Amino acid sequence: MPDLSYRSNQPELIDDFELDNDALRQNLEELALINQYLGGNQVTIGGLKALLKNHDKSKAIVIGDLGCGGGDMLKLMARWLQKKGYKSKLVGIDANDFMIDFAQKRTQSFPDISYLHENVFAESFQQHTFDIVGMTLFCHHFTDEQLIRLFELLKKQCRLGFVINDIHRHWFAYHSIAWITKLFLKSYLVKHDAKLSVWRAFKKSEIVSLLEKAGIHHYRIRWRWAFRWEIVVVTPQE
Repeated sequence: MPDLSYRSNQPELIDDFELDNDALRQNLEELALINQYLGGNQVTIGGLKALLKNHDKSKAIVIGDLGCGGGDMLKLMARWLQKKGYKSKLVGIDANDFMIDFAQKRTQSFPDISYLHENVFAESFQQHTFDIVGMTLFCHHFTDEQLIRLFELLKKQCRLGFVINDIHRHWFAYHSIAWITKLFLKSYLVKHDAKLSVWRAFKKSEIVSLLEKAGIHHYRIRWRWAFRWEIVVVTPQE
């Protein structure tokens, strides 16, 4: 049992861009199942609802999805936005070539979804602007210092705000995901990274500290099942 009193900085296997494509494909497919059955993706939708509450539906919105992976979150957002009558352009952003190619193939029937192959810390990414940015299971991959820098950038790049959907670091979450992946899933990446993701994740006080250090004061944090944080940041900040 790791010491969950602090965030681990041990890298996850999935962060290696040289991974075998078949292993990555299996990893993405099994992660999609976890998020579907544990309801985690709905946390991001909850954040969108909050930011779009007073938005004029006649005005199209641009939404970026950082670390878009296999495109599952993009599809879910596209369906929800269409159902609610919003006009939207969705942009999946990932630094991994395989992720972009895999997501493009899986979202071919969604004309409002496009992709950017970008590192979010590259100067070129700073040239892009959005109404909203979503980050689903993305932030725990980075150090505190990197996240502060990212939040500072997004504060300037997002017209309405951004949504963080990430894990609550908790002993029950750690043991639960360890057993779920061991009993029901096959991907060695998921079995290794799922537990580590919990260890790399956040206590509420840590999220508050990161936001405050980035100069962000207008935000809402809610605990959601299963062991997720829904953080909605309103921009621009003073």
